Amino acid sequence: MTRLNRLLTSLSAVALIAAAAPALAQPAAPAAAGAQAQSQARAPFTYQDMIGLNRLADPQVSPDGKWVIYSVTTTDMDANRRTNHVWIRGLDGSAEPRRLAISDGGANTARWGSDGRIYFLSGRSGSSQVWRAEADGTGAAQVTDLPTDVNAYRLSPGADRVLVSLAVYPDAADLNASVQRGQEAGERKSTGMVYDRMFVRHWDTWNDHTQNHLFAVSIGADGHASGEAVWVTKGFDGDTPSKPFGDESEFTFTPDGRGVVFSAREAGASEPWSTNFDLYRTDLSGGDRFENLTEDNKAWDTGPVFSPDGKTMAYRAMARPGFEADQFAIMLRDMATGQVSRVAPQWDRSADTLQWSADGRTLYVTAGDVGQGRIFAVDVQSDRVVPITGPGHVSAFGLTPSGIVFAQDSLQTPSDLWFKTYRGREMPRRLTQVNPSLDAMAFGEAEQFTFAGWNGETVHGYVIKPANYVEGRKYPVAFLIHGGPQGSFGNSWSFRWNPSSYAGAGYAVVMIDFHGSTGYGQAFTDAISQHWGDRPLEDLQKGWAHALSAYGFLDGDRACALGASYGGYMINWIAGNWPGTFKCLVNHDGVFDIRGMGYGTEELWFTEWEYGGTPYENPEGYERFNPVHHVANWRDPMLVVQGDRDFRIPTAQGLSTFTALQRRGIESRLIVFPDENHWVLKAQNSLQWHNEVFGWLDRHIGEASQP
Repeated sequence: MTRLNRLLTSLSAVALIAAAAPALAQPAAPAAAGAQAQSQARAPFTYQDMIGLNRLADPQVSPDGKWVIYSVTTTDMDANRRTNHVWIRGLDGSAEPRRLAISDGGANTARWGSDGRIYFLSGRSGSSQVWRAEADGTGAAQVTDLPTDVNAYRLSPGADRVLVSLAVYPDAADLNASVQRGQEAGERKSTGMVYDRMFVRHWDTWNDHTQNHLFAVSIGADGHASGEAVWVTKGFDGDTPSKPFGDESEFTFTPDGRGVVFSAREAGASEPWSTNFDLYRTDLSGGDRFENLTEDNKAWDTGPVFSPDGKTMAYRAMARPGFEADQFAIMLRDMATGQVSRVAPQWDRSADTLQWSADGRTLYVTAGDVGQGRIFAVDVQSDRVVPITGPGHVSAFGLTPSGIVFAQDSLQTPSDLWFKTYRGREMPRRLTQVNPSLDAMAFGEAEQFTFAGWNGETVHGYVIKPANYVEGRKYPVAFLIHGGPQGSFGNSWSFRWNPSSYAGAGYAVVMIDFHGSTGYGQAFTDAISQHWGDRPLEDLQKGWAHALSAYGFLDGDRACALGASYGGYMINWIAGNWPGTFKCLVNHDGVFDIRGMGYGTEELWFTEWEYGGTPYENPEGYERFNPVHHVANWRDPMLVVQGDRDFRIPTAQGLSTFTALQRRGIESRLIVFPDENHWVLKAQNSLQWHNEVFGWLDRHIGEASQP
């Protein structure tokens, strides 16, 4: 089947599933070893199939524990558009999932109120506002009517107030004055932007001098906002939620509904090199009174959640200022005495989210764990930590009286919802199937392996056989290198770097979680800082050698190394320090000149931690593992990809890489996406990205490369 035909088939299937409710299905049994023979006749899963798949996220359990709402994002390739839909599923299994009518006018960030209604954000009135509907999704009515977009919100415990985050000019007299200033800025005929402190640009946007601030809005008995919005964080110099990816998990009402606790970093001149987020408490009067609850900790504090009795606040805290990949420990604060203690200090994992059990004895936590993403139960009295879920990656979860609803994916399955009782030993029960079954498609068999890496320490990796693998054959290899660098290529699904799509194209896949990766203990993560070019490279070299010796189907003479962000840096580093190993290289948004990165990136805390200070304080730290010094050794063909709105690793880095390749006469190709940031998000751009990357592999190590 041609790639075009596979794409059309995939899109047709997606259109069918979007028009009908997903069928309830039971979890598939693990494939037996003998199942490989049955897969020979199956069509392989490809990136064309992947791009069109529906995407599930954001499960929210109703207050009575009987329902879960969740979002499903569909893709319209022709329109180059993705659309969010809100679905509902009864947890007793008596009814099939169904799409809610609120989706028709656009709906996102759906949340349950304590009144049993569904609240959500929608732009159907012309701007993003808070709306609500009945529990069945009918009777949508607008709650807020603010003069600017709501970018995040949180309902009070009694659903009689809502906290909204709005982008405002912090020194404006009031909300209307802020809106007026924005209108005047838009009507100005000159285009010069003036700055007197840093964070001139962040992630993919230029600083427009607004900040995210919290406003309190009362909700009347009729469900509509009543009275003026109160500017709760007026006078605070900083964003809540944080930019660019913060959400309502960074702020919450106090249990009595009269105050708010929020996580924020004071801006000032030091914001670009500070990770000192603190938790502040204030009332809803907007009186410029902010009590810093975590002033003693100069590192990151975030994610406040109150216990059911309201007496204790749990939150996550790092210990080392300036280090964004430090371990997030679980902390408890007694709200009466102010006493703070750490929960499970012996547990060497970094907490991602926190939710209290109904009895206040347990915190349920997600965390990376040896290539998996699990839910753990943490006893706040005994510090005992118990894993709740098994293999796979849990992205979100909600608690019910009898168990846990969670979104889980894996290397071979995109995200769906599952249910598991708290203490039951039974297999999780599947709640959704938001895509057509992929059982008829061939996936590559995955296996996790270990080897002795840097310093003789155990390092983990994955090898994936090509789809429709045939015993005795050798296969070309895609050697995938993850970014971060504090990240992981583990047992999870991705819509950007999806190992199964490489297996579906006939390539074996090797991935190494080198020193610096997350989920293996904090010391393992720490090992990469100020060692970008030696310890990880040693792991990659030893991991590659181990894989070649252990898996005879890998063709070491036909291999290509690919990576993005730090992975792209490593591609440049490999080009100069491990040349000739791979027949081709792919570098997406990778660092070329570390010193230039130190002055050109926006979040300076990252470079200053990773390279041991500023470029002028520790120039050696920026030059020791700088790819720019090894260009004379480059000889391998390289594909370079760059997003022009990537302000994390600016365009000059990609252009410089391509210039070096071209000037040396090395076969190379440059793809620039003017409208993409550090990631490629638009559907058609994703298709082009994959066409280019897989075309590069086919040319150099695929069938097209063979004589």
